[in-house]
Amino acid sequence: MKLTTKGRYAVTAMLDLALHAQSNPISLAEISNRQEISLSYLEQLFSRLRKQGLVCSTRGPGGGYRVAKPLEAVPVSEIIKAVNESVDATQCAGKENCHSHGRCLTHDLWEGLSEQIEEFLSGVSLKDLIDNQNVKTVSMRQDNLTGNHQEQPLIQRVSAV
Repeated sequence: MKLTTKGRYAVTAMLDLALHAQSNPISLAEISNRQEISLSYLEQLFSRLRKQGLVCSTRGPGGGYRVAKPLEAVPVSEIIKAVNESVDATQCAGKENCHSHGRCLTHDLWEGLSEQIEEFLSGVSLKDLIDNQNVKTVSMRQDNLTGNHQEQPLIQRVSAV
């Protein structure tokens, strides 16, 4: 698998943004604090996410980021691709030169796995993740640990309904 922390952090940060952005943009410092991801690393990721149209930014005091599309229109696979990550399970990155300049015996197996992973991640949106009860529970715990009581998070509003 080639999915590194870059892809994982990008998905985590986008999910955090989706959970907390209501009327006000969310600063990267807030995401950094809740998710324990370096602020400079988030800046790099969000630069790529913005270039791919997944987030939009507001500058100045009270500025920050918002998800640029409806949450159901943002599949996890798109987030991973936006930060130049791959879910390719082949050893050769699909070039078929994995064994003495040719295909290895198991190339089709790993290529099939890559396709299944891509299909799965394409079928899971930010909205799907937000609707997951485990995600809501973890987000509430993180909010309590970091003292995020400025505005009631989306998951608490959803749970109250």
